[in-house]
Amino acid sequence: MPKPELVPHENLAVAMAHCAYLMSWRPQAVMVHTSVGTANTINNLANLSRDRVPLILAAGRTPLTEKGAFGTRSRPIQWGQEMFDQAGMVRELVKWDYELRVPAQVGDMVARGVEVAMAHPRGPVYLMLPREPLSAPVPEPIAPMRPRAAAAPVHPDPRTIATLAEWIAAAERPLIITTVLAPEAVRALAHLAERCAIPVIAHSPRSVCLPSSHPMHFGFEPGTLVTDADLVIVLECDVPWMPHLNHPTAGCRIAHVAEDPFFVRYPMRSFPSDLSVQAGATNALEALIEAVEPRLQMADARIAARRARLTERMRNRRAQLTKDSAVGQRISPEYLSRAIGETLGEDAIIFNEYPLRADHCPREKPGTFFAVGNAGGLGWGLGAALGAKLAAPDAFVVATLGDGAYMFSNPTVGHWVSAAHNLPILTIVFNNSRYGAVRRATLSMFKDGVAGESDGNMLADLNPAPPYDEMARAQGAYAERVEKPSDLPDALTRARDAVLDGRRQALLNVITPY
Repeated sequence: MPKPELVPHENLAVAMAHCAYLMSWRPQAVMVHTSVGTANTINNLANLSRDRVPLILAAGRTPLTEKGAFGTRSRPIQWGQEMFDQAGMVRELVKWDYELRVPAQVGDMVARGVEVAMAHPRGPVYLMLPREPLSAPVPEPIAPMRPRAAAAPVHPDPRTIATLAEWIAAAERPLIITTVLAPEAVRALAHLAERCAIPVIAHSPRSVCLPSSHPMHFGFEPGTLVTDADLVIVLECDVPWMPHLNHPTAGCRIAHVAEDPFFVRYPMRSFPSDLSVQAGATNALEALIEAVEPRLQMADARIAARRARLTERMRNRRAQLTKDSAVGQRISPEYLSRAIGETLGEDAIIFNEYPLRADHCPREKPGTFFAVGNAGGLGWGLGAALGAKLAAPDAFVVATLGDGAYMFSNPTVGHWVSAAHNLPILTIVFNNSRYGAVRRATLSMFKDGVAGESDGNMLADLNPAPPYDEMARAQGAYAERVEKPSDLPDALTRARDAVLDGRRQALLNVITPY
């Protein structure tokens, strides 16, 4: 039987379920209270929906009857909480919704929900449970149910794979752009990129897409690589570039490879495409490796020349990264990110809600880095880390959060869950006393206007910053405030050891002006 876990806020519970799935690859379930509990899930449900996570979100529903039945309305809130269309709140974000009508149907309803959630592309479903059928007796005991078989990952069409293999063999300046990959796909991509000397950009990554030390890992911004390319392979990536900033030139071939290369649940998405390969990334990459190999003999000289050019470019890139993360008078986010990577080790599993600079925090192993999705529902990172720890209790789990994201994560509840369920994690707050994303977005458009006169701080200023370390310490955490660059490595070591050796949650409030 599933073991229920009490989480005193719905948004945190959904974030936990999100990343329990990423650790276990098993569907999760969250139960909430009627319409108002459902409303509290929507922020993180948006993240989970865009990341295609199979969740059974089950909510009560106001009793249907006002009198005359067992389970009828008995509290004033049961009038105020009833809605004309409760599922309408989440229908934009779920694959399927259903309301329990008779008690004997509960098993079939759950089985159908899991079946739909696990169908590719995966995603959440929503169940509504009125009190009368939920609390009514069933005519016969419900027998154990055999799980329905989940669909296998989709395989690609051999003809489209053959076409793409021909394009790779003929390309002078190919490029792969990706965002999120399962560990098996990372290994296949590493092989393909190395064999064919194809640079890879992990644009707005939500997972490790390629080991940081891989010779073809060219960072996280398309930049001039996309404007110079003659072939772009968009691999499980919803937003490969910013069309108004840079884009492939006319004549560049563009292929989209994904379970859903059209992202049909996005209301508007108009990136050009000359070829669409509809398949899971692992299956598509493995088929592509097999198809491209016989075609590469004619291209060996071209690949060798491209590899030489890219090697020099990589040398310059890494020298610049080293310079950017150097120790300064204050703790920069680049230096903090580098110190996190160096001190916490390659096995640490990091859940990042915005501030960590992935360029400066190398991740070599698939499954050791996850980031909030493009839906951008704030308050994800702390719950994500707790859910991962719940599913993988032996893992060293770290949450890197901006101070604004930390506020959104309902930290009082998060630290309670950590203590109550014995889930020791390390939380690192990049504290710049403002909403950095709000400020950057404002300055990107209005730096010369009134909004820019205050350096973009209007409606983004979070001063005076609360004493996050003292708040965490009051809930039993090991906690420190860190202000000097020279103090950072030792503070990270102490916090790491508190989690690993002391089996105790820890928090670092790192003052990071940027």
